[in-house]
Amino acid sequence: MRAVVQRVGSASVVVDGVTVSEINETGLLVLVGVTHSDGPAEAAKLAAKLWNLRILPGEKSCSDVGAPLLVVSQFTLYGDTRKGRRPTWQAAAPGPVAEPLVTAVVEELRALGAQVGTGVFGADMKVSLVNDGPITLIIDV
Repeated sequence: MRAVVQRVGSASVVVDGVTVSEINETGLLVLVGVTHSDGPAEAAKLAAKLWNLRILPGEKSCSDVGAPLLVVSQFTLYGDTRKGRRPTWQAAAPGPVAEPLVTAVVEELRALGAQVGTGVFGADMKVSLVNDGPITLIIDV
């Protein structure tokens, strides 16, 4: 699994003109991509990493201060642009494989005590954020 993690002051996801999820305080926006070899173990490992990642003000984690997370599926994180001008998506897991694993990340976070908002898998989402720092990390598990 691959995640792009951004510390945000606020973030939201809009689908068809309707806000489906938002956070209005310091927290993390997490874009999650799934590849073919990922499974439940990777989902659990990513959730634990996100919950305990010390990138909030004062070197705190979401677990330390109860900061919210907004998790959005993002197959394009496995796009390959090494050849030509058009990315390929061969490394991205197909929807029936990826969706339950993104859901597993969310469920693992909630089991740890996290407040988690989500996007809508496979939808045309408009993601807005106010990057705080800015702090942006790429995590591979």
